[in-house]
Amino acid sequence: MPVSSKKARGVTDAVISLFKPIVNLVKTITFDNGKEFAFHEEIARDINCDTYFAKPYHSWERGQNENANGLLRQYFPKSMELIDVTKEQVFDAVDKLNSRPRKCLGFKTPYEVFEELTGINKEKLTGCALIT
Repeated sequence: MPVSSKKARGVTDAVISLFKPIVNLVKTITFDNGKEFAFHEEIARDINCDTYFAKPYHSWERGQNENANGLLRQYFPKSMELIDVTKEQVFDAVDKLNSRPRKCLGFKTPYEVFEELTGINKEKLTGCALIT
């Protein structure tokens, strides 16, 4: 979910909002060490999960996040100013990625597998990055 800045309050509210529809499925969240995660304890409390921080310069400790960032860069290259990206553009890119069949999922889409496992369909997941 796009936020207007990397300030801790906005990021905290966005993370909580993003996970609310699937709160019962979230067990842990691993953050990087940015100041925007200063309210990690509030996230842990509201989502009822454990939170961790990756070691500096250990991007492999957040493998899913790094993979998702790489896939999103197909739509939003590093050279692009993200300030001009709309929420609709982000949701569209995430929807396209979640609709793409994956070999690791037996050529099913992340949406299909998530619905099979949880019974939650993609309409309830607007903006959630299930990207695998």
